[in-house]
Amino acid sequence: MRRPVGAALLTAPLLLFLLVTFVAPIGAFLWRGVTDDEVRPVLPRTVVALASWNGTGTPGEEAFAALVEDLRAARSGDRGAIPRAAARLNADRPGFRGLLPMTARRVEAPFEGSARAAVLAISAEWGQPETWGAIARAGGPMSSFHVLAALDLRRDATGAVRQAPEDTRVFRTVLLRSLWISLLVTAVCLALGWPLAWLIATSRGLAATLLLAAVMLPFWISLVVRTAAWMVLLQREGIVNAALQAGGIIETPLPLLMNRFAVVLGMVHILLPFMVLPLVAAFRGLDPRLPRAAASLGAAPWRVFLRVTLPLSLPGVGAGCILVFIQALGFYVTPALLGGPNDQMLAWFVGFYATRSVNWGLAAALSIVLLVAVGLCVALYGRLAGFRRPGAA
Repeated sequence: MRRPVGAALLTAPLLLFLLVTFVAPIGAFLWRGVTDDEVRPVLPRTVVALASWNGTGTPGEEAFAALVEDLRAARSGDRGAIPRAAARLNADRPGFRGLLPMTARRVEAPFEGSARAAVLAISAEWGQPETWGAIARAGGPMSSFHVLAALDLRRDATGAVRQAPEDTRVFRTVLLRSLWISLLVTAVCLALGWPLAWLIATSRGLAATLLLAAVMLPFWISLVVRTAAWMVLLQREGIVNAALQAGGIIETPLPLLMNRFAVVLGMVHILLPFMVLPLVAAFRGLDPRLPRAAASLGAAPWRVFLRVTLPLSLPGVGAGCILVFIQALGFYVTPALLGGPNDQMLAWFVGFYATRSVNWGLAAALSIVLLVAVGLCVALYGRLAGFRRPGAA
């Protein structure tokens, strides 16, 4: 009993530190992807009035009256609340950024007759179901709007999930591009890392030390510095093009930068050690007598490789592939510096919406999509490679 309690007390400071500095901030950020709290504080009565609306036609007089009352209250309170709500609604239905502030100004003065007639006189947009549907969808507090937008989906006025307009579908393409680049980088790292790891594992003395040090050396240099070095090497007037021209191989500089080739090359250079090190550990754990025994029994070298060496190295291959793939899936700096507009990965869009357009909800939703993709990859790896409890047979 004392040993579990003592172990828990020893690990408690570390767990608390991780909870405060890692789990809580990330959880708070991801929470913004499934919540919607920008419209309801500005239009609380309107949201309540639309709760019983079926999404077809325009709502009843009570919804128009609630809209007028809410906009008057917002105009007399925090003036910045209406633009924030308009920006959120504009993300769902373009035109709200101007429609909502204009309506708030027009209804501030007293008017005679019904609220419905007064609001419709301001703009015919208020007679369209999609205008009211955008407010109903943004009522919160929980919302699937950002997550659906991250999957190129949206809800119509009736609440049914539809495809986003074709000219706005971008995120599924970006997700597939991110998966493809990550798979390509993983395959190249495996092709380069397997023989290098075998060479390191079978070398002895100073040669093994130097080879391992060469693999570890990139860890001592900043990722940004390594990426910037590739920019110097691959630019039109860079060292690579200069060397090729000096050797008479090419006449004009090759476009080696701002394309998919540069992105994959830079990512392979950065992630290759994460493939080599698990493979070295796997190779050093092999019994060297097994390949020799297979060869002594008449197996050709290629059969020894396929039937003995490769199967025994699969744990290292799996560990290296999952490490490289997961890290590649979340890469941001290297594609941003070495790639063109069609080479940016999902992490770049997370940064764009979080820092440039300040759309934290969509940035969080894209992070959720990325997190789910990573979780599925880990689950697939666990299914194929098998996770075992410590001490299990």
